[in-house]
Amino acid sequence: MSAFIIEGGHLLKGEIIPQGAKNEALQVICATLLTAEKVRISNIPNILDVNNLIQLLKDIGVNVQQYSEGDFSFQANAINLKYLNSEQFLQRCSQLRGSVLLVGPLLARFGCATLSKPGGDKIGRRRLDTHFIGFQKLGAQFTFNEENDTFQIHCKERLKGINMLLDEASVTGTANIIMAAVLAEGKTTIYNAACEPYIQQLCKMLKQMGAKISGIGSNLLYIEGVEKLNGAAHRILPDMIEIGSFIGMAAMVGDGVTIKDVAYDELGIIPEAFSRLGIKMERVGDDLYIPHQDHYVIESFLDGSFMTLADAPWPGLTPDLLSVLLVVATQAKGSVLIHQKMFESRLFFVDKLIDMGAQIILCDPHRAVVIGHDRQVQLKARKMSSPDIRAGIALLIAALTADGTSRIDNIHQIDRGYENIEHRLRALGAVIHREK
Repeated sequence: MSAFIIEGGHLLKGEIIPQGAKNEALQVICATLLTAEKVRISNIPNILDVNNLIQLLKDIGVNVQQYSEGDFSFQANAINLKYLNSEQFLQRCSQLRGSVLLVGPLLARFGCATLSKPGGDKIGRRRLDTHFIGFQKLGAQFTFNEENDTFQIHCKERLKGINMLLDEASVTGTANIIMAAVLAEGKTTIYNAACEPYIQQLCKMLKQMGAKISGIGSNLLYIEGVEKLNGAAHRILPDMIEIGSFIGMAAMVGDGVTIKDVAYDELGIIPEAFSRLGIKMERVGDDLYIPHQDHYVIESFLDGSFMTLADAPWPGLTPDLLSVLLVVATQAKGSVLIHQKMFESRLFFVDKLIDMGAQIILCDPHRAVVIGHDRQVQLKARKMSSPDIRAGIALLIAALTADGTSRIDNIHQIDRGYENIEHRLRALGAVIHREK
């Protein structure tokens, strides 16, 4: 296992370019299984979860070619369906949360799919009901084998379009159902669909491939199934979660940081969330400049009530950034309630921040109150372990600000979502290295 060794207190200055969006990459790469023709995708991030998914596609027979850094083509014209039931395939799926996105394309094109319980962050219950209920409504059947924790999904005939109301606006659930419905017979209506930019990008790529989808960007999608899909070329958006993470770093330890090519219009409420903590930033074209912050003050609501930052389905605040916002608040002036509604275990990393000297009250698994130090008390370096991707980057930000040298173990969790993070931060002036 590897660890990061971080010497805190060094100011960051310069420019940084965000990687391609992890969540979008997982979706559009799986969507290449919907056609036998070549699909070329650029700006693919070089991170653990995405690399594992690409290897998984190679293992099942997809012809993958790399042209340059982040630029790949995928051609699924010789899929080994027998391998999909092998112990090796199921074992690999169990280690990768994104493997669940293989089900929709495999079911739509080949009529069957087998999947072990997918892995990923341990941040509370992450049920798959939305996916499988949607597949059932399209005409599929599934069984769960408790002995080996595997799902078997199949349909005897072509999937049939139908009107459906999703029980929750699940991003991966919506993506999976869309990918199944584009090859279904007839029309499918999906109400309460997730409408994150990742979903919009997936729909745009599928339309390039010949799918008929309308309502993109809303929570009501209309899909008219087609017989087959064609090849296409697609470019992935910059990762909004990484952009938010860099805003947090620049706010706490920056001396003038520019985040390049952020696709600002796709960031939604993210800049406003940081502004509510008092962070100053400037949009320069499609770049985001965060000046040095001597002091930042948490806003209150217009009626004077206590500031609350809570996650919500898009266009609300993404839950993936609440860990970063919480760390940023520790050095603000004022107090804020962080309300993590979607996952009940994501705030449990705050005990590590409390050990560093942060003033945080964990009210329950979903809520924490942060009382900012107003930069009067510096966090203290500690030895820590990263429990998941987002908590890991939050702890890394805390370590960059801390007095002394910190160690973060279990950093493969950070590698799952952030590309070459130590090299990119060193270019800004951070003192960080990887210890194996």
